[in-house]
Amino acid sequence: MSLHDNGRIVMVERKRYECIVCGRKFPYGQGIIVSRAGITLTFHSKSCLTKFFKLFIENLDEKEFKKASRMVAEEFRKLRELKSKPKVI
Repeated sequence: MSLHDNGRIVMVERKRYECIVCGRKFPYGQGIIVSRAGITLTFHSKSCLTKFFKLFIENLDEKEFKKASRMVAEEFRKLRELKSKPKVI
């Protein structure tokens, strides 16, 4: 990428990431980047994200998995409920 600065061309380097599943490199603004608890996970596509999380879930402690999945399922149930309510004008 280049920008013009008082008639000069200035090169600006874009940040690039590497997918932790397939190794493909991708620029900022593309892919999926998840940061939590000081860890950053980078995925170039939703397919790589899905592969990672399938294996991630298999490695979770069963008790923690049950707790987290119930909590998230309940959150989505509430969102669906809100969307299905008729709008009053």
